[in-house]
Amino acid sequence: MMIFNIFGIAIIALIIWWFWLYKPNQTLANNNEVLIEVKDGVYSPSAIQVNASQPITLKFLRKDQSPCSETLLIPTLDISEQLKLNDVTQIHLSDIPQGEHVFHCQMQMYRGVLKVV
Repeated sequence: MMIFNIFGIAIIALIIWWFWLYKPNQTLANNNEVLIEVKDGVYSPSAIQVNASQPITLKFLRKDQSPCSETLLIPTLDISEQLKLNDVTQIHLSDIPQGEHVFHCQMQMYRGVLKVV
């Protein structure tokens, strides 16, 4: 019985780390486009930094067959896109307001952030 308690605590700790404490590496967008791979439950890269005056094209390559990975939402920019499986979906952005713009799937299990400075 003690092993189940330890296992339960380990799972809870993993969930807390994954959803609240994990900070992904940040990618600086030096050119006008970034390829974001949607695979194994994550966006990679999941943190992208761009300059406010810089137009950017986010290219999402969906390799994950999960239905959750099909929809991409960027609520602060009023963007909702269907991502095609094994294909690139391009989202062109210009005049992006400064700040952090979170992007995610419908259930918010896949998460990323676009930081505009």
